[in-house]
Amino acid sequence: MSGKLNNSFFNSIVQKMLKNKNVYGAILCVENGDASHSWTGAAGDINADDRYFIASVTKLYVTAVMLMLRAEQKLSFTDKFHQYFPEELINGIHTLDGVDYTKEITIAHLLSNTSGIPDYFYYDKSQGDATAGLILGDDQPWPLEKAIQRAKTLKPKFMPGQKGKVQYSDTNYQLLGGIIEKVTGKWIGDVFDEYLFQPLNLKNTYAFQDVSDTTPVPFYMKSHKVHAPRYIASITAEGGIVSTAKESMLFLKAFFNGVFFPVERLAELKQNWNMIFFPGQFYFGMGLEKLWTPWFISPFKPIKEVLGFWGQTGAFAFYNPETDLYFTGTINQANGFGHAAAFNAIIKIIKTYK
Repeated sequence: MSGKLNNSFFNSIVQKMLKNKNVYGAILCVENGDASHSWTGAAGDINADDRYFIASVTKLYVTAVMLMLRAEQKLSFTDKFHQYFPEELINGIHTLDGVDYTKEITIAHLLSNTSGIPDYFYYDKSQGDATAGLILGDDQPWPLEKAIQRAKTLKPKFMPGQKGKVQYSDTNYQLLGGIIEKVTGKWIGDVFDEYLFQPLNLKNTYAFQDVSDTTPVPFYMKSHKVHAPRYIASITAEGGIVSTAKESMLFLKAFFNGVFFPVERLAELKQNWNMIFFPGQFYFGMGLEKLWTPWFISPFKPIKEVLGFWGQTGAFAFYNPETDLYFTGTINQANGFGHAAAFNAIIKIIKTYK
């Protein structure tokens, strides 16, 4: 790496991540492509080797599994998703202006968040308290069937695949989890283990299932320490993986370097980026996110692609092909403003390297 990127520099970066309000702990792992340079450190109330909830970074693991299942000809992204579920369960999940578009939705629509299916987890607060708030105040399981029933009570914002339209919807990934279980005949946590964890020899990475498991460090919503084991155990495909920064790094590098699928498939994932404004502000492709890096944050050293995934808990896993740098870790804060700490750290490191 650049001579400026030394232990002192990285320690300073991870300490600065705590300066954002309500960020009590941070883990940062940075590595280049051949691992000749690697740094992992932490600040605040968590340690560098701690296990943490990676939340929606789990969706990147789902993307890998879906590509692998397609390669095994167990599914196609052009498949209509309804064929994998009982008709009475999913009919009406996308009804817009009196028309049920459910049977027009494909697996590709789910992966790209262009299905139009409402997000059971977040919805218009003017219509009542957000489901997220209910979960944080009262830990309840939200299995697929319950999420579907919730989504049916909400109005879609657009038709499936409508050009230029996207909505981040955890319901989409709950459904993808159901499809994975249908075609494999296995619980999705076991599928993750077979397809991803075991091949990479990940010893500290697993799908959270035991509600008495206190191994993962607790995370925060603002100043409130969140304890939601029943919820997290019920949403495996949507955000239920536990890992460490170092093992997340092993997965991230495998994802972008052809371990699970040919690297040529990445071009497919990067087609048709759509800007998502909530939660956060980033682009969404096919099961892949890209950070929004406007010119003004680095006018003399433009930041090009930064690809990967955010997690609601403040977890992150991103790759910058231009510098061949990989970033994993967590800020352990579910308040969206806290994600700025990780974003600023990543951008600072890339700019310094360049």
